[in-house]
Amino acid sequence: MIIGQITDFHVTTPDHPVDRRYRTAWHLQRAVAHIAGLAQIPDVVLATGDLVETGSPAEYARLRELLSPLGVPVYVIPGNHDDRPALRAAFADHTYLPREGTFLHYTVDAYPVRLIALDTVVPGQSGGALCAERLGWLDAHLAEAPHRPTLILMHHPPFLTGITSMDRNGDGMGLTGADRLGAIVARHGQVERIVSGHVHRPISARWHGTAASIAPSTAHQIALDLGEGRTATAMEPPAVALHLWIEGQGLVSHLSYVGDYLRP
Repeated sequence: MIIGQITDFHVTTPDHPVDRRYRTAWHLQRAVAHIAGLAQIPDVVLATGDLVETGSPAEYARLRELLSPLGVPVYVIPGNHDDRPALRAAFADHTYLPREGTFLHYTVDAYPVRLIALDTVVPGQSGGALCAERLGWLDAHLAEAPHRPTLILMHHPPFLTGITSMDRNGDGMGLTGADRLGAIVARHGQVERIVSGHVHRPISARWHGTAASIAPSTAHQIALDLGEGRTATAMEPPAVALHLWIEGQGLVSHLSYVGDYLRP
C-alpha cells in the first residue's frame, strides 16, 4: 500500500492576493499531475489541512475541480484556514466525513493500514488544540483495533520543530494538548506514524514511541530558521509525501519533488 500525502494548498479565488503572489492553485494542479504521473500511483491520498485560504464555498469549488484528476480516494481534514461547515458542504459526497457533531475526525478501515483523522482546529486561531473530547475520541478508537497498524493524520504537528514562530502555543501557531496526545500514543503501540502539515516544511521526529512527520506545502514553504527569527516564506521546491507500507516492517516515507530538474 502506498499512501500519498499533500498539504497546505491555500487554494483561493483568482483575484485573491495569495493566488497572485504564490500561484497556489497552479502549484496544486502541478502536484496533482505529478501524483497521477508517478510510476506507482498511491492507493489513497491524504490532504492534511489548509486546503483553502479563507474557507469560502467558491474556494472549495475550485479545490474540488483541482483535485478531480487524481482518480484515487482522497481523505481530507481541516486546517486553521479551513471552515468546517463549508468543507462539509463541499465534500458532501465523501461519506467518511461525519455529518453531525463539532469535529471532522473519522476512521477508515478499508486498507492494510488503518487511517485515523484527528481534527485539531480552533476556529479563528492559527494554532491548534486537542481538548478532552477529541483526545477521548482518539483513545477510544485506537482501543477498538489494538493490533491493526494505524496512521494518524492531523493538521497541526504534535512535536516541537525548532522553528520558534511555529512552535508557540497560546496565541502562536503550535498545538495545545500535545503532551496529553503523547501519553495516549505511548499506550497504543499500533500507531505507525503521525502525519501532519501546517509548517510548510519536510520535518520528522521520533515522538512518544512512534514516528511523526510534516509534509511540505504544495506551494510556498516556511523559510528554515532555527533561531528566534520571524516567520518568512520561501519558494523552495514543493513535494508530495509517499508513505509505503511494507508488511513485516512498517511504514517507510519518501518525498517526491514536484517539477522538472536537470539530470546528469
